[in-house]
Amino acid sequence: MFVDCVKIQALAGKGGDGCVSFRREKYVPRGGPDGGNGGNGGNVVLVADGDVDSLVSFRFQPLIKAGSGGNGRGKLKTGADGRDAVATVPVGTVVREANSGAILFDFTLPAERFVVARGGRGGRGNASFKSSTNRSPRQSEKGKPGEKLTLALELKLIADVGLVGFPNAGKSTLLSKLCDARPKIADYPFTTLSPNLGVLKLKADYKIVRVADVPGLIDGAHADRGLGHQFLRHIERTSVLVFLIDIAGVDGRDPLEDYRTLRRELQLHKEELSVRPFVVACNKMDLNSAAENLELFRRESGVREEKIFPISCVTGRGLDELVEGVKKMANPKKSIGP
Repeated sequence: MFVDCVKIQALAGKGGDGCVSFRREKYVPRGGPDGGNGGNGGNVVLVADGDVDSLVSFRFQPLIKAGSGGNGRGKLKTGADGRDAVATVPVGTVVREANSGAILFDFTLPAERFVVARGGRGGRGNASFKSSTNRSPRQSEKGKPGEKLTLALELKLIADVGLVGFPNAGKSTLLSKLCDARPKIADYPFTTLSPNLGVLKLKADYKIVRVADVPGLIDGAHADRGLGHQFLRHIERTSVLVFLIDIAGVDGRDPLEDYRTLRRELQLHKEELSVRPFVVACNKMDLNSAAENLELFRRESGVREEKIFPISCVTGRGLDELVEGVKKMANPKKSIGP
């Protein structure tokens, strides 16, 4: 199950109470106070893990609770600190305060850590209140409560290339041809209901490019129609966009209008997406009407010729050229070694 939005409760541990105690030993006259301090409460910590790709674990365990600090004891014994509660999140997770929506942290690298709720401080025992004018203090402090926060976790996939297209344009098929991914493929719309990730290996320079196939876009997605922002958030971090167009116009679609609609929806969602590097993959060139529509698209779309790649996911035509075009624009982040 892929989950990219959850609400959780983070409850840090309470600090331990300080102790009131006095030394009572036979040969120690006026022993004095010896009550120890309470231990500090545990923190709630989130850690980014590159091997985690969903927030599904929080769906079934939305409360993250750290341990409380131990109480102080006599003979100046300090209570044990509470155990931290550490939870892993995928790289690309944005942590927000649920009520205000303010961003608290953005995980962009593996192993990043963020303390979302701090434990309460332990209370002081009566030994800490001893002074020249107060030789036998009988007061101590209670431990402070830990922070309690309601958080909204939002996952934005971190990929080098994002596949953008209408339902049934062939994004899942293209991903399966270019990568080792096995997304669901069928001849009806919205077969992809959650993002799929694939790894495109560029063997010439031993780099890898992460490719994201996300649910199909429709007109009005910026206003949350269809899968709306559930789709759009996942292309915000991609460095290159691949607009996949059904150039054959199956089911009466207009390839030129589809391209313009996709560009408009991205710009309305986030202005910076309108200037993101892109290529246009004109799919289904194996069908009869594709060649004529391709020539019209080249004349009317305003896209430079070097950015247009006629392909067929079924026959494999043009896929090598598309990979080379994407390779020139993508910025691979990892190396798989020689």
